[in-house]
Amino acid sequence: MDFSAVIRVALRALGRNKMRTVLTMLGIIIGVGAVICTVAIGEGASNQIQESLRNLGDNIVFVSAGDVNHGGVHMGSAATKTLLLSDAIAIQQQVPLIIRVSPGVGASAQVVYGNQNWYTRLRGVGPAYFDIRRWPVQEGSVFTQHDVDSAADVCLIGLTVVQNLFGDENPLGKTIRVQSIPFRVIGVLSSKGQSPFGQDEDDTLIVPFTTVQKKIAGISWINFIMCSASSQDTIKPAQKQMAALLRERHHLRPDEDDDFLISSPSDLAETQAQSGRIMTLLLASIASVSLLVGGIGIMNIMLVSVTERTKEIGVRMAVGATESDVQMQFLSEALVLSLLGGSVGVLGGVGGSLAVSSMLNWPTQVPPEAIGIAVLFSAGVGIFFGYYPARKAARLDPIEALRYE
Repeated sequence: MDFSAVIRVALRALGRNKMRTVLTMLGIIIGVGAVICTVAIGEGASNQIQESLRNLGDNIVFVSAGDVNHGGVHMGSAATKTLLLSDAIAIQQQVPLIIRVSPGVGASAQVVYGNQNWYTRLRGVGPAYFDIRRWPVQEGSVFTQHDVDSAADVCLIGLTVVQNLFGDENPLGKTIRVQSIPFRVIGVLSSKGQSPFGQDEDDTLIVPFTTVQKKIAGISWINFIMCSASSQDTIKPAQKQMAALLRERHHLRPDEDDDFLISSPSDLAETQAQSGRIMTLLLASIASVSLLVGGIGIMNIMLVSVTERTKEIGVRMAVGATESDVQMQFLSEALVLSLLGGSVGVLGGVGGSLAVSSMLNWPTQVPPEAIGIAVLFSAGVGIFFGYYPARKAARLDPIEALRYE
């Protein structure tokens, strides 16, 4: 018998008991569909994390002021005053893996325009900050290095601040007050939405960091240095080089703790992605139990089929069918059964993932390799669980089989 004939006979045999065939396929259908749906949800979550990471900026490495210890009392993070503009310049010049650097000073401020006011985050940064954060300007322009050098009273505002202070009025060129200091609005930032930490990124006011130092905070140090590494792979080496440089500049002994903190959003994103992968694997493993149950169902129904068709097997062997022919026939039936179930399961899994995405507004993505693996796995289940019944059918004694009633 050629392969096409084997498949035709297998389909005809399965078609004799349609209800039994469908019920047997259910385990495979549910298992494959559940696995694909689970993988699609996990893949969508992973892509969302990566998109959030890209939205944060360009391979960000973040240096912030660290903890200070006074007589055994820790003052908490950002309590030191040792992070200076010269540190940012040194990183720019001496760490080749870092391509952009922006010193920064953070604060909060009440912003007033006319009879409207709004409490927002105030960020004092350098011109490179906008490239590091990949934050384009919707209207207007960013400030220049000359504005930083002269501590100019200019600012850019996020859309949340625009809505609460100006409403439908165009803010460009208008003057707002921060602690009685007039600032001219030179730009409106494009929308960033929420950060991975749940903060409204658009609720911000950005000015030259020297302006915050000299006119608002009255300090000579900086709170943070935002850097951009040359690539995702160079973030870790860059962090080590920066740590060594800052320890040397701050004259820290080997037994002393760092007075700064170096981190990267990619660390958190990678942790979240790893947790997501583990959860996806766990859920997929649980869902794959249905495939095992489906395989047991295939074995059970094939054993019943061998018993019911004992006389047919005897006739086939009497007219010249070999053991391998009989074994191939029953094995092909199990394989067709599992592949049909797997194909329907793939459609169900894709449909289920689309339904989850539509109803729960949760991003899903079905990777093509997941479909291929699911079909191959279902075929493997059919072969594995169909082998024993097929082997049992092939070893029947033709004489006894012909006499079977």
